Amino acid sequence: MNALPAKVAGVGELIMVVPTPGGERNPLVLAAAHVAGVDRVYAIGGAQAIGALAYGTQSIRQVDKIVGPGNAYVAAAKRRVFGVVGIDMIAGPSEILVIADDTANPEWVAMDLFSQAEHDEVAQAILLSPSAAMIAAVAESIARLLPAMPRRAVIAASLGKRGALIRVRDLVEACAIANSIAPEHIELAVADPDVLLPLIQHAGAIFLGHYTSESLGDYCAGPNHVLPTARSARFSSPLGVYDFQKRSSLIAVSAAGARTLGALASTLAHGEGLIAHARAAELRIK
Repeated sequence: MNALPAKVAGVGELIMVVPTPGGERNPLVLAAAHVAGVDRVYAIGGAQAIGALAYGTQSIRQVDKIVGPGNAYVAAAKRRVFGVVGIDMIAGPSEILVIADDTANPEWVAMDLFSQAEHDEVAQAILLSPSAAMIAAVAESIARLLPAMPRRAVIAASLGKRGALIRVRDLVEACAIANSIAPEHIELAVADPDVLLPLIQHAGAIFLGHYTSESLGDYCAGPNHVLPTARSARFSSPLGVYDFQKRSSLIAVSAAGARTLGALASTLAHGEGLIAHARAAELRIK
């Protein structure tokens, strides 16, 4: 998810940092890095990896941009080094918001809420529905399915702290609330998701229809799953090719243009009291 858009954008060298819990290097991670075209891998993770990439060490060269998700320490480190290097975003705990009508399967909805709640005790899982029967059915499914979940303690803590099953007046109001929350993931578990899609303005990724579970996006569906969280979808986009591109302004002025623009620049520079600016423009007017 991080390497492929960089390759498409033409990035010359890709460096990956990867933690090694217990000192063990995961061969699947290394194989995936090779397939994706990563040039160099360092066995380091956490905030210290961000510092090493941003400032360089004796063995790790300084990079230009750091992208990818991590835990709270990684996110804090990325915030600190922004400006020394570029970053993609500050990613927070996982979020899912499901908008469901009477055609949704309550067990599917409950499990989709679990799929994000199991990430972290502060993950956010919310259901919006105009149907009291659907909300009741999802609540029953949560109670029945939770005991069998290996990470049930984490899921229960997440749902208890930041989970909600909310009845709304209609699906239009559900979309308005979703836009205010601006979640990382939105599932439109409704009969006709295409009708609601134009009403969704702020979301990291939008999953359309009953069969499009968010977990597919986690692993194998969608353009990218490095997504904005914590309401940053109001002004941010998923990681993409554009994150690895930049632009430079090009200015070329003819002699005639220098006379016209020079007069304007001179007036403004004198107004600011920057005389060298003014004279640099005035010299070209003559």
